[in-house]
Parts: sequence; C-alpha cells; structure tokens
Amino acid sequence: MNFGNDWTELCVSVQTDDAEKAENIAQMATPYGIYIEDYSNLEEEAGAIAHIDLFDSALLQKDREHVRIHLYLSPADNPTEVSAFLEERLHAEGVPYTISSADCAMEDWINNWKKYFKPIPVGENLLIRPIWEDEFESDGRTVLNLEPGLAFGTGTHETTRLCLELIERYLRPGDRMLDIGCGSGILAVSALLLGAASAVGVDIDPLAVKTAVENAERNGVQDRFTALCGSLTEQVTGTYRIIAANIVADVILALTADVEAFMEPEAVYLMSGIIDTRAEEVLAAVKKKFEILEYREENGWVAIAARRNR
Repeated sequence: MNFGNDWTELCVSVQTDDAEKAENIAQMATPYGIYIEDYSNLEEEAGAIAHIDLFDSALLQKDREHVRIHLYLSPADNPTEVSAFLEERLHAEGVPYTISSADCAMEDWINNWKKYFKPIPVGENLLIRPIWEDEFESDGRTVLNLEPGLAFGTGTHETTRLCLELIERYLRPGDRMLDIGCGSGILAVSALLLGAASAVGVDIDPLAVKTAVENAERNGVQDRFTALCGSLTEQVTGTYRIIAANIVADVILALTADVEAFMEPEAVYLMSGIIDTRAEEVLAAVKKKFEILEYREENGWVAIAARRNR
C-alpha cells in the first residue's frame, strides 16, 4: 500500500435527519474511520459542555441543515470504488446526498484526528491511552498505550468498545486468546494486560500486523503475542479459550462455519462489528452451533458472546 501524500478526501453531505444512516454507511466504506462536521446543535452542545454563550462569527455561519462526513482514502483503497459504494447505499436508503472529493496529504488527516483522541476508560478496568497524551489519571485502571497508526482499533468506536467489554467479562487469567482481524492489536494486547497467558492476532493487512506487534512491544507483552498475516483462520493453529472477531457481519458469518476447530472445550466466541440491521441474520447463524451468552448493542452496533451448545 502506498502511504505517500496522494490520498483522497471524500466528503458526503446529507441533511441532518439522515446523518445516522449516512454515518453507518460511511463506517462500512473505510477502514480508517470518519470525521463528521455537525453544527446542528452548536449552541446547545457548547453551552452544556463548555458553558459558552459567545461564538466566533465563522462558527455561527456554518451550515446547520446539513452534516458533512469526511472519509480519507489511500490510492490502494480505490476512492472511485468507495464513492460508487456510497452512492449505491445512500440511494438504496433513500438518502439525498452530494459527494465531493479533494486531494489530501496523509499527514493532515492523521494529525488532525489525533487532536481529538484522548485517554478513554473502557469497561471496568481498562484505560486506552494514545501515546502522545502524557497528562492523564489512570484511577487504578490498567493502561493500554496505543498508537493505532493506519490500522483500525482505537477504542473510540462502539464496535471496539463493546468487544473490549466482553473480553473483560469473559477472560480468565491464563487463557489463550485469538483475535481475528486484529487491526491495531487493541483486543489482543488488552487481553494480555488483563491476564491472558498468550494471544494470537491475525489480519489480512500487513500494515495492521506490523502495528499490532509495535503496540504489543509498547505495552511489554510482546513475548506473549504472536502476529500472523492472513485471511481469517488460514494461518491459525491450536485452540483458544477466547476467540474475538471484531469485523463485519458477512465475515463473521463465514468465520462461524469453521471457528469450532479452534475452540477449547469451554471457549467463548466474541463477535462485534455487526450493524444492527444484520444482527438477526448473524444471531440465526450463530444459534445453529452456539448458545448465546450475551447480546450488547450501542448506537446501532451489536456485539455477541456465545459458547458451544451443551
């Protein structure tokens, strides 16, 4: 993948009432996350959060009727294809839209995004700390030091948080853990920090594998972490008590067909990245082989914990 300065910014503009639908579609179109401009509740939100009642005139002139969703794509992501995907899905949902594009240097969006990524608590025991943030209070939480780079997985997205919460709930000290579609390595490294004996992370993207290894090193768990580059379980051997897949519904459906081969007798299978409109389909497939232990939903995203039928 080319990581030069020839990135493309796609900007999708929709009416504020259609923002949630459009955001969900945009999340499906890019592995890097999205940036959203929404000024529809400027005064109320600023007043509630910062107790501000005086605004810069430029802010007051912002469009309040539309939300703009920015996606940032490398040449390898095929921006033309992504634009076509967005147009097809938005049209299918009956969402009026406009799409514009512009060249964008990679450094611009990475550095702009970092300004908004602060240490965040997750679940009962974790604190995700981006490595460029030095001032933070752990409040007794286990700190995961993270540099996501260009890999998915920061803890800010609902799918990652839901999966981390399930790992925290079902992980036992000494467990072997498998993270399928590991991205930044956030799930596997968190599991190791929470007491797993070992973890394997697998991703089809070599960059994600490299990032996951670096994050394991940053947190001093590299001796217990193995990173594999491959599709789903094609490179995986052995069995595990915790198997996590924070991907998308179609991939989870494919994985569920043969994941039992990698499960210890008391294994727990954790699935996330499922958009709510696909949840029933995934549940139906999972229930054919597994007992549902838990179902969590947040902002239109679903995570499921399951184990083998007894």
